[in-house]
Amino acid sequence: MTIETRIVAEAEADTRLDRWFRRHFPQLTQGALQKMLRTGQVRIDGRRAEANTRLAAGQEVRIPPLPDGPPPERDQRPVSEEDAAMLQRLVLHMDASLIILDKPHGLPVQGGPGITRHLDGMLDALRFSFEERPRLVHRLDRDTSGLLLLARTPVAAAFLAKEFRGRGVEKTYWAVVTPPPQIEDGRIDIPLAKLDGPRGERMQAVEDPSEGARAVTDFRTLDAVRGRAAWLELKPLTGRTHQLRVHCAEGLGTPILGDGKYGGGAAHLDGLPGELHLHARALRLPHPEGGTMEAFSALPPHMKETFAFFGFEASKTPKPRRLAAARR
Repeated sequence: MTIETRIVAEAEADTRLDRWFRRHFPQLTQGALQKMLRTGQVRIDGRRAEANTRLAAGQEVRIPPLPDGPPPERDQRPVSEEDAAMLQRLVLHMDASLIILDKPHGLPVQGGPGITRHLDGMLDALRFSFEERPRLVHRLDRDTSGLLLLARTPVAAAFLAKEFRGRGVEKTYWAVVTPPPQIEDGRIDIPLAKLDGPRGERMQAVEDPSEGARAVTDFRTLDAVRGRAAWLELKPLTGRTHQLRVHCAEGLGTPILGDGKYGGGAAHLDGLPGELHLHARALRLPHPEGGTMEAFSALPPHMKETFAFFGFEASKTPKPRRLAAARR
């Protein structure tokens, strides 16, 4: 048994430390973890921590020698041939460091209450020739479609987690909102606080910055039908849970189409698909091996239907590409 250091992935940001340990080391009891915390054996970025400490992407967690126990449950469940084939069809780009998936609407990225089938539990299907399963480095809501990034090695995972944490990754989303916002473009800078409830986590905009985490989104209107709906480009500069959904509903006063959680009945229009109209359209990021990676995702079927209804014309979807580093 040896001391280990792990990098917190973007997908694990804002997770409590004790829950993070339960996910990675299910054999460890809460009492044993509390003892390790009291004695300073577990540290975050070299500092002592509490069980309820919220983790940030890119942080280093010091893990002391742990008792032996069964492997995580996800490794005990084989991936069905049908699910493996489905996941492999989602691959837009793959190289020695990373995989870029085109996630469909409705596929959960991680487990939760009542969720037994999710992407994180099926990543063995994306090992291909590698011994290790790929790792999530950020996440999308279950009902958000589009680009999802996986790291294929621990080195790539640490590199990408730090790039997400340091805002080295440019994320572009497309959304249809109803009605159009009163201003065509700008920046939303509204803190968000997490609320726990019987139907899962929910975020809320707060006026006092000390009561929540800062959340910043740039937006611009790409097209609109007066009084009905608008097609927005959204660029989150921070990565809070449900950030874009809350910023549209509460910051702009115009919820994303299909987002009943934050928009209620006002988020639905008769005759149009009821699914969430939020799509992770593009990623631009430094590649772990050098240069810059760009990827794009075509609209999902329900958003194509809505675009056709309103006459919105999306540009052609380019193929993923890796740009060489500029010469000095």
